[in-house]
Amino acid sequence: MRLFETIEKGEVYFIAEMSGNHGGSLERALEIVRAAAEAGADCLKLQTYTADTITIDCDGPEFRTQEGGLWEGRTLYDLYQEAHTPWEWQAGIKAECERLGMDFLSSVFDPTSVDFLEGIGCEAYKIASPELVDVPLIEYAASKGKPMVISCGMGSADEVRDAVDACRRAGNDQVVLLKCTSEYPAVYEDMNIATMADMRQRFGFPVGLSDHSMGYAVDVAAAVLGASVIEKHFCITREEETVDSAFSMEKGEFAEMIRAVRNAKAAVGRVSYTLTEKERRGLAGRRSLYAVKPIKKGECFTRDNVRSIRPACGIAPKHLEELLGKISQRDISFGDPITEGDLDA
Repeated sequence: MRLFETIEKGEVYFIAEMSGNHGGSLERALEIVRAAAEAGADCLKLQTYTADTITIDCDGPEFRTQEGGLWEGRTLYDLYQEAHTPWEWQAGIKAECERLGMDFLSSVFDPTSVDFLEGIGCEAYKIASPELVDVPLIEYAASKGKPMVISCGMGSADEVRDAVDACRRAGNDQVVLLKCTSEYPAVYEDMNIATMADMRQRFGFPVGLSDHSMGYAVDVAAAVLGASVIEKHFCITREEETVDSAFSMEKGEFAEMIRAVRNAKAAVGRVSYTLTEKERRGLAGRRSLYAVKPIKKGECFTRDNVRSIRPACGIAPKHLEELLGKISQRDISFGDPITEGDLDA
């Protein structure tokens, strides 16, 4: 898995989250894998659960989705029954990822999902934001000794600390923490991605962003602020509605995001006051002091006959006050540069 190799090189690792965007079709799931690879994703992510491993079949009010949300009015069981990725597909999806040169990752939701993924050779585990508080699950997954990518949506600093401590108790310090706003879609004003820097300093691990916002403005900003990982939901087209398609990226958008993030990351660069080669070639375009009227030998330099103009063949404009009032020791034609020798008059 290239996760930490990418991070150590100072690059951003891009995760395409399939989630339930396969719409119950293995063919569509494999199409998503291929599209994600074509878009340039480093990793394809699934979620490994069933409706029965994540909740119970109960229609009580607390087992229904929130009012006003994307999935309003549904029972949790019904929603997860539709959204889950059949476990019998996952080894094949992983194999397709590997064939295409992509890493494979999945979120775990209970010990049976960890055990299943161990059985198919999964090389890392994701903890979804709602499972941030399931410390026993985190400790169990971390005990497998593989990288842990932990989304921290809805999490307090203490809850993130509990999750980090669980990994450390298991002897696992291969941790990446993702800032996440658990809204679907998330609005920019609620993102608070400046928190990433605090997470990195506070917990001592690489940080990134699990992003549910539309577009990629937040992802570019996150890269500038030091995100090492960016995860976005991925679909073939939002026109075909699935449980997560409304806030997912299509292939072209994902590829455009990667380009924008890499450009932003490159632009941040390092602290430098050294000219680039192209800048050095442009030095001639600076301003300098020139005679803007003919100046005869013995004539005084004035603001009327000397100005700061482009190009830069004369002395620097900072010498203007020093020059004014001095007597020219030579005839200077209109358009001639003022030289160091003129300062010695």
